[in-house]
Amino acid sequence: MGQLAFVFPGQGSQYPGMGAALYQGSKAAKQVLDLAERLMPGLLDLCFAGPADKLTQTKYAQPALFAVSLAATAAAQEAGLTADAVAGFSLGEWTAVQTAGMLPFDEAFALVMKRGQWMQECAQKNPGGMAAVLRTSADELARILDSFPQVYPVNYNTQQQIVVAGAHEQLDGFLQHMKDSGKRCMKLNVSGAFHSPLMQNASELLLEALRGTNLQCPRIPVYSNVTAKPYELSQAKDILARQASTKVLWADSVRNMVQDGITTFVELGPGRVLSGLIAKIAPDATVYQAEDLDGIQKAVQAIGENT
Repeated sequence: MGQLAFVFPGQGSQYPGMGAALYQGSKAAKQVLDLAERLMPGLLDLCFAGPADKLTQTKYAQPALFAVSLAATAAAQEAGLTADAVAGFSLGEWTAVQTAGMLPFDEAFALVMKRGQWMQECAQKNPGGMAAVLRTSADELARILDSFPQVYPVNYNTQQQIVVAGAHEQLDGFLQHMKDSGKRCMKLNVSGAFHSPLMQNASELLLEALRGTNLQCPRIPVYSNVTAKPYELSQAKDILARQASTKVLWADSVRNMVQDGITTFVELGPGRVLSGLIAKIAPDATVYQAEDLDGIQKAVQAIGENT
């Protein structure tokens, strides 16, 4: 059997009720969530009961997802799963960094709270949005975007799906152009132009905050959204800060992980977005979605049977 990777979802996967079953059914998950609650009082009520509109706000969504995904990871490890590598989509990369031991939980959680706050402030100062472009090549999209200089390709999700982000007026113009050209495009329900230059101030603040930390060498490879390759400690602070305002090379990351020997992926955290993307990027890989104890046990059993 090949190697196993944990992958962690990003903002947009949150929902009221997430983490509640983990809290009740796993001692390890409860410890993680109790620590998060001490660092951000009220977080568990928000995760377990909402309201959804508050949980969707960036400054709450990011620490909430971080905590619940790490709780799922603790439960998976408690059940016997061990990762050979990790990766996360956007906010999920911070979960990967903590899982690999690059930062202690309390320090990572404090930075994630700041990241959510700073990205929300950027979104308010530089209003924008995002849209998914389907079945248009990266080269063709780049030619189209020459006419829309404030719209940027930001998330390379699969071979057939690229997300763009930009200021509202130009993004609306881009969407109309795509519609008139008969191309498939869908505006996303997000509150900002994430992973674009409109988030530059958040990256600058994160870099300043990270300068005061002592990042450790990861215990296992952490594949970066920015480079699609494992982190090198000498560049880690810069890359982790820049990640908020630059492209997410998810498809390349998954392909590189497979090339490096990963054959099985376990998505730990709310939703199944990454499971769907990985199935399209690497159809020969085995993917398990394990956001709750049932999913974790199914993954443990299936992986055990194949070893």
